[in-house]
Amino acid sequence: MPVGIFRVCLLVITAIVNHPLFFPKENGTVLENTEEIIQKMKEREESLRLEQLRLEKEIADQEATQKALEKAALVVEESKEEKVRWDMWTALSMVIFLLIELWRQDFQEGNWQDIGGEEDDMAVLGKAFKGVTFPNKAVLASFYEKRILGTTGDMARMREMVEGFADDLLEALRSVCNRDADMEVEDCVGVGSMYENWRVRKPFVCDLIVPFAPPEPYCFRGQTWCSGDCFPPDEQGYGTIKVCRADEDVTGCICDKTKLGEDMLCLLHSQVNTTRPSSEMEDLLCFKNTQYLDADQVMKWFQIAVTKAWNRISHKYEFDLSFSLLDSPGALKIKFRSGKSIAFNLTPVVQYENSDVYFISHFPWSSLAADVPSSTHWFLTFAVYERRFIHLVSKTLPANACHVSCLQILSFLHEKQCSLTGPSGLTNYHLKTVMLHLLQTCPSQDWAPEKLEARLQDMLKFLERCLHEKKLYHFFIGNGKVPAELAVPIIFQRAEPLNLFRPFVLHRDIYRKTVDTFHEMLRNMSALINEYMVHIPLAHTNGIRKE
Repeated sequence: MPVGIFRVCLLVITAIVNHPLFFPKENGTVLENTEEIIQKMKEREESLRLEQLRLEKEIADQEATQKALEKAALVVEESKEEKVRWDMWTALSMVIFLLIELWRQDFQEGNWQDIGGEEDDMAVLGKAFKGVTFPNKAVLASFYEKRILGTTGDMARMREMVEGFADDLLEALRSVCNRDADMEVEDCVGVGSMYENWRVRKPFVCDLIVPFAPPEPYCFRGQTWCSGDCFPPDEQGYGTIKVCRADEDVTGCICDKTKLGEDMLCLLHSQVNTTRPSSEMEDLLCFKNTQYLDADQVMKWFQIAVTKAWNRISHKYEFDLSFSLLDSPGALKIKFRSGKSIAFNLTPVVQYENSDVYFISHFPWSSLAADVPSSTHWFLTFAVYERRFIHLVSKTLPANACHVSCLQILSFLHEKQCSLTGPSGLTNYHLKTVMLHLLQTCPSQDWAPEKLEARLQDMLKFLERCLHEKKLYHFFIGNGKVPAELAVPIIFQRAEPLNLFRPFVLHRDIYRKTVDTFHEMLRNMSALINEYMVHIPLAHTNGIRKE
């Protein structure tokens, strides 16, 4: 329709333009040059026709473009709808996959979480427990009373003797040290199995930690992996100790972290304080050209100081004192003239802030097959808090509770199995950590003495699950449920849990050996117990066979 109207208008305009009255003669009556005018009219008509064709083509192109845009919009909309449908199917598939995976894990491991039951659930422990003969309550109670209690009765007397001698030795150490230049040694603190009353391995060894501090005006500032400093994964559980002046604010001033210009001076710290001679820091037992305390230098200093202290008081005693282990700074042995000997560990430590967490130079009673990153990295020990937690929980348990008995029996079995098949990656510290977790999760009444068998099975189940997952978390680090009265620093409670079995992920040969030793211990359990106990009537020694 618009095209028709356009054509009519064009014809009218042509007629008007070509009317003879537009070309009159001078006298207004006759046209001249008629042929020329007709030629011009034809040319004009042709140009108008071409213009019409161009306009029609443009209109057609616009209509084609509009149709193409509408088609493209339709395709885009359809693709969006298809993508939404595909995303929904993808999300649904992922949800189904996750549900299947969670169901599979619950099916395989879910029953291991039920650690407080009395029923017979040994079948869920895995292939290692199939065919295992587990001693009954009477056998375990008799074995504990006659084999373990009978050999641990003199621990209290030994602790008293070692503590008295250690106090005398440290007092002599203070007297031989230069109070203005040497480290200041504090009183020793007893930790570990001997002071938690579950040590079964002979010879008995007392573990004593000795806090020390630098001379004035210096102080120690601990830096841990969970305090915001950058520590790689293999250094979790460790920290560094920076030796600073007591009046130095290492956190508030950036003069030691930023290069100041030659014409700039820190108004808080003078040049004397910020620039220390290398020899001065080495005298403070720091690593070469750093301000960080060196564990190797601490070991050398402590051994020399203990030797000097012993030389001063040796005339008072009728025995000899020597270092029993070269790689441990305070592994000492008392040798009597009768041939008997007593071993104890006197290990230097640094207190973390005002808590009972300590940086320890060496860990003689608990170590895994993981190398220390460097001599400036110190492991953190919560041994004092562990002792306090056991003492605190013991007050809420029934009389003669079986928690210590379970740990002693498990430690005994593992030690005897290692003597047969060689050492494994498991240590007594791992076994104690298992007990600490169970003390927190199991109700108090479940630790009654008559439930020794059930709780020992719980510890074995918990330990097997941890070995299967290669995960055994530190009891205090990342555990926000520890009793508030212990006053564990909040920074460690809020930290990420520390996996004590992480070395198993890195050392598969050690992991394989550890698992094999654990399974062998389960199979040999009854034989090991029967071998080390006094004869009991046969009616009491029949185990319960688990198929």
